[in-house]
Amino acid sequence: MERRVFLKKLVVTAAVAAAIGGTPSVYAKDTVKVGILHSLSGTMAISETALKDVALMTIEEINAKGGVMGYQIEPVVVDPASNWPLFAEKARQLLTQDKVAVVFGCWTSVSRKSVLPVFEELNGLLFYPVQYEGEEISKNVFYTGAAPNQQAIPAVEYLMSKDGGEAKRWVLLGTDYVYPRTTNKILRAFLHSKGVTDADIMEEYTPFGHSDYQTIIAKIKTFASAGKKTAVVSTINGDSNVPFYKELGNQGLKATDVPVVAFSVGEEELRGVDTKPLVGHLAAWNYFMSVKNPTNTEFTKKWAAYAKAKNIPGQKDKPLTNDPMEATYVGIHMWKQAVEKAKSFDVDKVTVAMAGQTFKAPDGYTIQMDAKNHHLHKPVMIGEVKSDGQFNVVWKTKGPIKAQPWSPYIPGNEAKKDEPARMAAKK
Repeated sequence: MERRVFLKKLVVTAAVAAAIGGTPSVYAKDTVKVGILHSLSGTMAISETALKDVALMTIEEINAKGGVMGYQIEPVVVDPASNWPLFAEKARQLLTQDKVAVVFGCWTSVSRKSVLPVFEELNGLLFYPVQYEGEEISKNVFYTGAAPNQQAIPAVEYLMSKDGGEAKRWVLLGTDYVYPRTTNKILRAFLHSKGVTDADIMEEYTPFGHSDYQTIIAKIKTFASAGKKTAVVSTINGDSNVPFYKELGNQGLKATDVPVVAFSVGEEELRGVDTKPLVGHLAAWNYFMSVKNPTNTEFTKKWAAYAKAKNIPGQKDKPLTNDPMEATYVGIHMWKQAVEKAKSFDVDKVTVAMAGQTFKAPDGYTIQMDAKNHHLHKPVMIGEVKSDGQFNVVWKTKGPIKAQPWSPYIPGNEAKKDEPARMAAKK
């Protein structure tokens, strides 16, 4: 009798799983597995660990409300350890061995570029939560961070404006990999379109984990002494930001003299830095913890309570939220909505259902996934560093801006389609 009941349950489980586009191994015991692919060690752990934690918080929140189509979400957390080839190995493991329905992960573009062929080969689904250089569209990726026209270009335009100090000379300083180099290629072309010559552009790169910025900041000071207002655009990533900002303070490079605008520095990266000498330096994002609206109040309170309950190091005493954490939170909720719209976990069906999804985000706007290009429409905000390590928003767009994955400042992009090639959804 027990064996008969067990077999009957197995058949029902298989039938339900088949109906929703999955297999019994993925959805056994009324659970669905999702992958969390973030560096929890190495140079990027300073930034990525919080994304893992906020993903787990979001999953717990969804599960407490009944899960996804009645299925509890089971997170599978892996640590690619800031090792770019290991990202690809871990992605393959998540898709082939763990049989996850979706993956939330990556920070650096080199990690995303590493896993992209795996997701396309195996038809997996990745939600990527960090600003990036654009020049990419994939049917297997949803980009919930900013494209260059939603961060880099508006930041430089602001620094060129009267309110931003009317900068005339530019230091493009980044970590040596694809995101800073491609972003700076776009920014150099943009600056040329505004009449800035190469003589007024200095470009420098440092390796991941670089810690000695004494010489570079001395060079910036020399470059800025030419008599023209100079600004620094920083695409430094990971734990190198701590020694960079410490050296800024040590050498007395103040925002009133040479403002720095950063694209990969938020509240978390400033946690270990004395921010008093950095007051007035800038960051460009699509969300700051300090923005005031009821949705963000709820989000930050929820995070503080979760961090304390889970005893998360650092966060339990000083809970901080930031832009990629918000993008992670939004992405997971949008995936849930798309699954429920598609009535399936099947990647192709969920991909179709993602088009046009909306979500009331902590940034204060109801933001939308573009109907075609797999990128979010996002507001742009520029914040000044405050003495407490938070940001005061000094400029923002009136509403969400549509992403341009293919920058108009790169020759030939005008011929590229604003949507990925895709397979027909399974019937």
